[in-house]
Amino acid sequence: MSEIEIELSPVDHITTDALGPKGKRVFYIQGTQGNQVVTVIAEKLQIQALAIGAKQFLEDIGERFPELSEVSSEYNQEFMKIMPPVDPLFRIADIGLGYNVEKDWVVLIIHELIPENFETLDDDLAQEVGVIRFSCTRDQLQALSEWGLEVVQSGRKICVQCGQLEEPDGHLCVKKNGGYKVN
Repeated sequence: MSEIEIELSPVDHITTDALGPKGKRVFYIQGTQGNQVVTVIAEKLQIQALAIGAKQFLEDIGERFPELSEVSSEYNQEFMKIMPPVDPLFRIADIGLGYNVEKDWVVLIIHELIPENFETLDDDLAQEVGVIRFSCTRDQLQALSEWGLEVVQSGRKICVQCGQLEEPDGHLCVKKNGGYKVN
């Protein structure tokens, strides 16, 4: 099986953002290197997990390598917004983080979501499962993390009772209605 592999090492810019109205937003991760712009679609919870995981990952690196400089939590909101073109390559299945000690870069590894009907796809399409590696500085990852949390929190609220997203037109909370899911 051949794989599409893209590596931006290092990125000039890496960010996440959401476009569209609340309740219908589409989330993205985007990295650039020179004129190359690589954008992928993510789920809101993937952005939230990445933001929280990146914070912990950076803390772990700081503990493991105390001689490294502190990371900056400052960023410019306008600079963090996603840049055109927004032409996503694929939807994300999973995201991993690694650390290159020699270069002091964090590597963000993104795998493509394989469609459920993978077996029945055209042979040419079935051969193309993507992997993207974005190498960035610890400061860039910290900015991505801070901005990612802000992007996630600017959308629909999460019900404190059941943990589900509240819809713009109301929310039927299973915790408040006796534990029954209403369809």
